[in-house]
Amino acid sequence: MESRRSWRIRLAVRAVRLVNATSRRLGRGSGTVMGGRAGLLIAPRILEDVSRGRDIILVTGTNGKTTTSAMLRAGWGGEVAGNDTGANMIQGHVAALCASNASRAVLETDESWMAVVISSLRPRVVVLLNLSRDQLDRANEVRRIALGWRECLAPETYGGVVVANAGDPLVVFAAQEARHVRWVDVPSSWRDDAASCPHCTRAITFGDGGWSCECGFAKPRVFSASVGATLEIGGESFEWGLALPGSFNEVNAALALTALAECGVEVATALTRLRTMTTVQGRYGLRRFGGRTLRLLLAKNPAGTAALLASLDPEDEVWIAINAQLADGRDPSWLYDVDFDNLKGHRVTCLGERRLDLATRLTYAGIDCAVVDEPESLQGEGSVTVVANYTAFREWMGRSTPC
Repeated sequence: MESRRSWRIRLAVRAVRLVNATSRRLGRGSGTVMGGRAGLLIAPRILEDVSRGRDIILVTGTNGKTTTSAMLRAGWGGEVAGNDTGANMIQGHVAALCASNASRAVLETDESWMAVVISSLRPRVVVLLNLSRDQLDRANEVRRIALGWRECLAPETYGGVVVANAGDPLVVFAAQEARHVRWVDVPSSWRDDAASCPHCTRAITFGDGGWSCECGFAKPRVFSASVGATLEIGGESFEWGLALPGSFNEVNAALALTALAECGVEVATALTRLRTMTTVQGRYGLRRFGGRTLRLLLAKNPAGTAALLASLDPEDEVWIAINAQLADGRDPSWLYDVDFDNLKGHRVTCLGERRLDLATRLTYAGIDCAVVDEPESLQGEGSVTVVANYTAFREWMGRSTPC
């Protein structure tokens, strides 16, 4: 493949690999972003070139991108390229495709970048997970993003398959005009960002497993897969048996399996592979902190945090760590959009830079909690679930060790 490229593209690919390798040796991160930037400076159209001839599945949404992408790579089997470090903007896509010559790739992309990269990547399948508010001081208004998705998925723009969450009105709005859509029937849990119709702004009514607006906009009626006590897909029923916790991961798995079926993978084979997954980039896995066993969960926005809290076991002790650095979003007021009722009855400890803001929010919600300034003072015995946002999650990965 490389011999057919122009000298500029060959130079750019080598620069990506060299810069990223140097970055890793120097301990400057995971070695993805800087190399991608270098490649784009040398050859601005490098992404189009390095994606040519590959089967690509592109994954986007506010929550679940990294986990669903990992499921897709595991379920596809064999060598699959991907931006598994979470670098989900164009630089990360360039780096991932330059790092591997695999004929197949799974790439996650930030919600706001999907419309930018889809024309260069020409994916075989696009997976739309969900759409809700992320960091308040960084993300655009969700309807604007949904409109961008709708435009880039229009039949005259994209001819591949869209696998879409039918339980999310904003996702349905984005995908409904696409040429080939595979709807996945998903329970509607987070509704705050889709309370009004994206077509006419009137209220959307939820109930009986569906949703609709007076203007006629409604949940689709024909599904390629359905999420319930079992997975219904392709006319067959499958027991879940996932090691990854939470009903939200059943939703992620259903979307991943539907996409893999479009790529010719047997559902039973792919599901067997997904059942072996126990952790994704440190999430959900068990780690040691002194004499304690920790389960680390990443929570970055209202919808994702609510889903994680709903997955807690009744006896779980919970530590919540909230920072407000650039990667987290500087504004912690998103905590007031989270339903913390699932924490009632749990032993809760507030940690991180914004532990006092968190404690105030929990007090308003009627949740008893402790505030701890020094995490090292928490070493002891027993099991704990740690719910943390981006930089706090990285800190806890650093201060704990694998079990």
